[in-house]
Amino acid sequence: MTTMNAMVVGGAGFLGSHLVDRLLAEGIATDVIDDLSTGSLGNLADARHAGGSLKIHTLDVRAAEFATLVSMRRPEVIYHLAVLTPANAQHETDGGAVAGVLAVLEAARMHGVTKVVVALPAGDLYGEVPARELPVKEGRAFESSSVAGVLARTVTDLMLVYRDQYAIEFTVLAMTSVYGPRQRPSDGVVASFVAAHVAGEALVVHGDGRQTRDLMYVDDAVDALLRAGQRGGGLVINVGTGVQTAVRDLAAVLQLDPALVHQGRRHGDLTRVCVSPTRARIHLQWSPWTQLADGVQATLAHASAAAAE
Repeated sequence: MTTMNAMVVGGAGFLGSHLVDRLLAEGIATDVIDDLSTGSLGNLADARHAGGSLKIHTLDVRAAEFATLVSMRRPEVIYHLAVLTPANAQHETDGGAVAGVLAVLEAARMHGVTKVVVALPAGDLYGEVPARELPVKEGRAFESSSVAGVLARTVTDLMLVYRDQYAIEFTVLAMTSVYGPRQRPSDGVVASFVAAHVAGEALVVHGDGRQTRDLMYVDDAVDALLRAGQRGGGLVINVGTGVQTAVRDLAAVLQLDPALVHQGRRHGDLTRVCVSPTRARIHLQWSPWTQLADGVQATLAHASAAAAE
């Protein structure tokens, strides 16, 4: 890894904080940009004690100060992980996601940033995909009809425009359901089940539980992000396991035998989400390695230890 200076927008969030940990471990000076609307400084506790070069800026990328900061810090790579997160994707109606991406691209254009990496939810990009076409490959049209889907497509179009007109290199990672330590219970099914178990509560399943997700451990996702800082220019690349897991089967993977409480299916929930990681293997030299059973057990152990403190 030759990058020496990186900036992580959304670096106090679940995925962002794990990326920050990895960047520092690689000896890369890292600036965190986060307005803390959904992120938490607590997620950066390990990073703040890691001894690397870390600076944390409580800032919205749409503020004028962001471009000034980019001009001062001169990152080689900007990772934008706060475009459409589980916390905001269902409620994004004011165009903030697009404005934020534009702010990042403009700052990159003005101040010579080499690469911009954006993470988007694969489900928002592809929408409801027939079972026969899973795991979905990147050549499939982006057909989601949700607001988040339209915004995700707009973001990818903007990346292409800035690459063509201003030579700003980019990689868009279409990520499946990332899970692991630090994730909020409301942001993923694994985190929800783990939190309920630790609290001694019933596990809530929305719908019949037959809906499937492509569940990827956070360390695997972070490795793909790190590699995208150097590879995969000009591409949308799926990042997932290529394996579907039914929500109702997850309790067994967690080695739990609780009562499942079924509630109504939530508006906008997809029936199936699963992506092919073939392009990631080719262009990022990346493949997922964490088995689902190992990842969920690590997540459960972390949550149990945190609850005991």
